[in-house]
Amino acid sequence: MLDSSRPEDLLDTALTALRGGDGFAAVLDQLPVPIYTTDAQGQVTYWNRACVDVAGREPELGKDRWCVTWRLYTMDGEFLPHDQCPMAMAIKTRQPIRQKVGIAMRPDGSRVALRPYPTPLFNAEGNLTGAVNMLVDISVEQASALKDQARRRRRLANATTDREAGEILRSMAGGYEATAAALHAA
Repeated sequence: MLDSSRPEDLLDTALTALRGGDGFAAVLDQLPVPIYTTDAQGQVTYWNRACVDVAGREPELGKDRWCVTWRLYTMDGEFLPHDQCPMAMAIKTRQPIRQKVGIAMRPDGSRVALRPYPTPLFNAEGNLTGAVNMLVDISVEQASALKDQARRRRRLANATTDREAGEILRSMAGGYEATAAALHAA
């Protein structure tokens, strides 16, 4: 097991294992973070046990594409189709995607905030062969940020004399609080 918990170090370990060939699963299975691979078309080809734990479901070979999660949402609560998720974008653009955050909904309705690290994989000739994605659970950090946003909206709602604007701001605050509570419960 790795001593480092830095996401970049864990991703480097995964990439090294994948470049090493057939024995990669033994290394990826030992990583303390969810990690999965896809082929060049985005079909999920491998996942470790941590993926099942974070997604709340067992991915399905031949069915799941782009992602191991059941449903995805943006931080604003908008539904994010899997074909628009960071892994899909990494494969389509052939570039690693960083600094994105999303909320995965599990089949039981619970949610988890994730920072993905989708990284395309290429063969020696430079052809895209697939991608690897590592998911870092940042639910506690995001719940705190959402609570801060809710407080700001409530403060603005109390400061405005426009009743309609105040109601909209309070509604937004309620949405942020509900999402923060869902993340905190996970």
